[in-house]
Amino acid sequence: MRDTIDNVQVHLVSMPVPGQLADATRKVDKLGYLIVRITTKSGIEGIGVTYNEVGGEGTCAVVQKAIAPRLIGRDPLETEAIWTEMFHYLRGVGRKGMTFCALSAVDAALWDIKGKAFDVPIYRLLGGNRTEIPVYASGGWASYSDEELVAEMTDMVSQGYTAIKFKLGVEGGRNPNRDVTRVRKVREAVGPDIDLLLDANNCWDAATAVQVANRVKEYNIYLFEEPVFADDLPGLARFKQGTDIPLATGEHEYTKFGLRDLLLNDAVDIVQLDGARAGGYTEMVKIAAMTEAWNLKFAPHAMENLHLQLAGAMGSIVFLERLRIFEEITGQVFKDAPVPVNGVMTIPDLPGLGLALDMDFIKDNDEAG
Repeated sequence: MRDTIDNVQVHLVSMPVPGQLADATRKVDKLGYLIVRITTKSGIEGIGVTYNEVGGEGTCAVVQKAIAPRLIGRDPLETEAIWTEMFHYLRGVGRKGMTFCALSAVDAALWDIKGKAFDVPIYRLLGGNRTEIPVYASGGWASYSDEELVAEMTDMVSQGYTAIKFKLGVEGGRNPNRDVTRVRKVREAVGPDIDLLLDANNCWDAATAVQVANRVKEYNIYLFEEPVFADDLPGLARFKQGTDIPLATGEHEYTKFGLRDLLLNDAVDIVQLDGARAGGYTEMVKIAAMTEAWNLKFAPHAMENLHLQLAGAMGSIVFLERLRIFEEITGQVFKDAPVPVNGVMTIPDLPGLGLALDMDFIKDNDEAG
């Protein structure tokens, strides 16, 4: 007899961000998780997550009011059928943004159930066998002083990371000279063997971004992320044509259709779509296949514990991103979540996502009521 979905619960947890952390284009006030818990009649619980930074309450409402009632009684193994049905049901109220953050969390929870039902990790369901995944450390806010930036980058290296990312666009992107100086200072501090990744967070026009890229390329830059506004596909293409530093983008894209447009516009070298936004595992498997068809590197944005299982199966994924700013709340939301050791994360030998929630913390801090 088939198992069926019996209950859907949603939780919102967050924490304020101390200080005045900012990238080139926005200040970060809070961060957190929207957590979806889906339970079947047989008692299997699957969990999925997306972001609770801006608009978490709206994303929560989409899950509770639009998606959850249509899941009750469904077979949780029908991930493809459920995804397609939800895509068409919701497309009139958003084909990007909160709508797909909601669907992403639900889809991840269904895949967690699927792994638990068959008593295998998701990466094995997907046919993979890689269990050790490289991870890079990410931070280096544009609001940091030069000294604070160098201190954080050297601390990352002291923890064993061999790839580190920091932000450009100081003073709102109005002082490229200082950005170039900061890149030089970090390179001098960490030495020649550490991969440097740069993130401009959408702050420049293409011409300025190309100038900056060509001024810093002597420091052996691994990638240059979002040099222009994420929707400026011509600007991304112009940047890609103007420098030989690999262009990384995609964290603000949704679904395979967003990636399609980047590919057809020759506007990406390293793909960064995020499974907590782009459509969950069901869609990320297709996105990974597209990166393989175009022979491009895939480096999903953030949410390393969500992307870990995918990386175990998808050969185009070169590494994952661990956001330092999320480390505290991740440790509170999950019990014994995997952490990098010398820049490598090991996939747990546990069914599904291999993650367990700390429900005491979640219930004590739930903003969803």
